[in-house]
Amino acid sequence: MNLENTQIQMRKGILEYCVLQIIARGETYASDMLDELTLAKMIVVEGTLYPLLTRLKNAGLLEYKWVESKSGPPRKYYKLTTEGEKFLQGLSETWDDLVHSTQMITSKNTTQA
Repeated sequence: MNLENTQIQMRKGILEYCVLQIIARGETYASDMLDELTLAKMIVVEGTLYPLLTRLKNAGLLEYKWVESKSGPPRKYYKLTTEGEKFLQGLSETWDDLVHSTQMITSKNTTQA
């Protein structure tokens, strides 16, 4: 098995949750999301983020508006819909459960049975 591939799959598995968390803080531009995800070592590229944003929008979880930019073309700013907020709440509860379960498993002493 390849460690790097498994690590990438783990990151991909939580990417949607992370993107929704970023957007939940307020209207967000995709480039700013990419910067934050990269800083957090989520290793995301535009070719991954934009299709994800489109899927989330088509599912009714996001909406966007165009804002004129002083330094180039208009920018698309994303925000959660009411449905997106509810969806994120459900994901947050699941995340908390997973973190708790994982900590229970990984904190056990290997000599205990």
